[in-house]
Amino acid sequence: MATTATFVRTAAPRRLYVALALLAIAMAAVGFWPTYFGQVLAGTVDKPVFIHFHAAIYVGWLALFLTQATLAATGRVAAHMKLGRFAIGYGVLVVLAGLVAAFGMFALRVRAGDMLGAQRSLLGPLLDMLVFAPVLAAAIYYRRKPELHKRLMILATTALLIAAVGRMPFFGQPRNLLLVQLVWSAPILIAMAHDFWRQRRISAVYAIGLIVLAVQGPATRVPLRDTEAWGAITAWLATWV
Repeated sequence: MATTATFVRTAAPRRLYVALALLAIAMAAVGFWPTYFGQVLAGTVDKPVFIHFHAAIYVGWLALFLTQATLAATGRVAAHMKLGRFAIGYGVLVVLAGLVAAFGMFALRVRAGDMLGAQRSLLGPLLDMLVFAPVLAAAIYYRRKPELHKRLMILATTALLIAAVGRMPFFGQPRNLLLVQLVWSAPILIAMAHDFWRQRRISAVYAIGLIVLAVQGPATRVPLRDTEAWGAITAWLATWV
C-alpha cells in the first residue's frame, strides 16, 4: 500500500506535463487552423515549400514533447532518456526550420515590393528563436536534474506558441496585447499555480521565464518592429536578397 501511495503522489505532478503538452498542441491547432491546418485539410493551402517544412518540424516538436511527457509520467524513464538524445538534434532542427521560414518569407516579401510587411514579419520569429535556443540548451545541460529540465522544456515549448496565439481569430482587431500575452503564457501560469498549490513555492525557472516572455512579448514587438533602428537593419538585410 505504501508503494502504491508513493507512486500516486509522484505520478500526479508528472501528469501535469502531459496536460500542458496537450494544451500546447491545442493552442497551436486553434491558432494555425484558419491560415494553415484548415487549408491543408481542405486542399486549398498555397504556401512555399519551406513553410510546409517549418510546419512539419513544428508539429513534430509538439508530438515529441507530448511523447516525452507521457513516457516520464508513466515511469518509462529509460525510454524517455533514449528518445531525449534524438530530441536534442531535433531541437536544433526546430531552430534551423524557424530561421529558414523567417528569412524565406522576408525574402519573398522584399522581392514582391512589400518592404513594410517584410520588416514587420521578421522580428517575431527571430525573437522566438532567440528565446527557444538558449532555453533548450539549458534544458539539455540540466537533463540529469529532472526538476529543472522539465520546467525548462515547458518554457522552451511555450516560447514557440506565440506565432499560433497571435493568429487566434477570436482576439479581433485591434488586438488586446495584454490578453494575447496572458493566453500565450497560459502553460507557464498553470505550471506556476500547480507548483504553488503542491509545494507552496514557485520555481525560479517559471518566474524568470515569465519575465522573459513579457519583455519580448507582443507589447514590445509591435512598437519595436516600427522603429527606425529595426527599419535600418531590415533595409540592410534586404540588400542581400
